[in-house]
Amino acid sequence: MRQSLIRYLPLILLAITWEVAARLELVSTSALPPLSDVVSAGVAMVKDGELISNGASSLYRAGAGLALSILIGSTVGIAMAWWKPVNVLVAPIVEIFYPLPKSALIPVTVIWLGFGDGSKILLIFLGCMLPVTIGAFNGARSSEQALVWSARSMGASRLRMLWDVVVPSALPELLNGVRTALALSFILLVSSELIVAQKGFGYLIGYTGANGNYDAMYAVVLTVAFLGFAADRIYLQITRRALAWRD
Repeated sequence: MRQSLIRYLPLILLAITWEVAARLELVSTSALPPLSDVVSAGVAMVKDGELISNGASSLYRAGAGLALSILIGSTVGIAMAWWKPVNVLVAPIVEIFYPLPKSALIPVTVIWLGFGDGSKILLIFLGCMLPVTIGAFNGARSSEQALVWSARSMGASRLRMLWDVVVPSALPELLNGVRTALALSFILLVSSELIVAQKGFGYLIGYTGANGNYDAMYAVVLTVAFLGFAADRIYLQITRRALAWRD
């Protein structure tokens, strides 16, 4: 408890500073409402179901896009490392699209799939697949050659070496790539919903802000921030368990 308190003390100080600065009108309350008012607005939105229904839509989109990116990105990354023709074919595509701002794909996905869930899921999938692919590729390429040679000398098939040697070796880098993709999924989700959505966290932020309901707007922003933080903490615990075999 003491370590947790020390670790999150900056957040507690930030919350106190926010409340005091707003109450003393050191900043305009229209620009920064008191934190207590923001929390009250968030509770009211939960009670009337507005925050929950929009949040469910957002989490579905983020979860579906992220799951697809992990499944396909890890497969493509390991295949690039294991089979040279795949690397020759796919590597230039990854190198071209990796530095591209992923939000630039929002109009493209809307043209393809419209304003529904499909365009958001596709955007998150395309944006999150690249860090997963690169993480899987780097992890698989760093496999110890001695282990690969040992497995080959013991008569293991190429597929068996891939599953028993390469995939476990790629796991640490792959999981790091997934963590990056997890954070990116929240960014792409809110960005796309702010522009082209009729439901979701991003839509709710834009709608409440446009109507001057800044308490509610900040409440949604904080909700997204805490959900992202919680998802990252949970993922770190999963990662520690998944990599416990290394210890």
